[in-house]
Amino acid sequence: MLNPSNLPPALLWYISCVMQECDQRLHPRAAEGLRLFNHGRYFEAHEALEEAWLDEPGEIRDLYRGILQAAVVYLHITRRNYAGALKVYQRSRKWLEKWPAVCRGIQVARLRADLSEAIDEVGAMSAQTAPPADAFTLRPVRWSESRSGTKNDFVCDRCGSVMYEKNCRVICPNCGNFFDCSDLTLQYD
Repeated sequence: MLNPSNLPPALLWYISCVMQECDQRLHPRAAEGLRLFNHGRYFEAHEALEEAWLDEPGEIRDLYRGILQAAVVYLHITRRNYAGALKVYQRSRKWLEKWPAVCRGIQVARLRADLSEAIDEVGAMSAQTAPPADAFTLRPVRWSESRSGTKNDFVCDRCGSVMYEKNCRVICPNCGNFFDCSDLTLQYD
């Protein structure tokens, strides 16, 4: 177990600052960027997230910057520019690595893992043998508009929208996809 009294004061201060940043509300343009990202509109997502990045004064800018770079990675993959995707991935990773698993309701750890998986798929092939871009696994960003992201949010695996719970069902308001409580015995991250 980590003992905070053994940590250097500068590190404790940094952790405190990051956690304070994460406990704030998501910038409205960042929320719009995440919605666009989850609908596969990566260029528009980049633009919205860039506006949030430019508008925010604090460290959270780096999180928005990392997500907008993730949108560029996916855009390059959809355009079959695999070398560009690999290059931009390194930048995205740099901006995302310092954030905790969940920040401002965004499941940052899941995004890092999903990006890594997509890049592993890209790296495993050459441009000559690469399948069409839609053969790659491009997962949506999982997020909640609540501050802490602690509530059990489910993201539709078909369209990327946040699903809602009603009685024993979890339903996607966008496409109608659903599952019921008997499916919840599975582990969801």
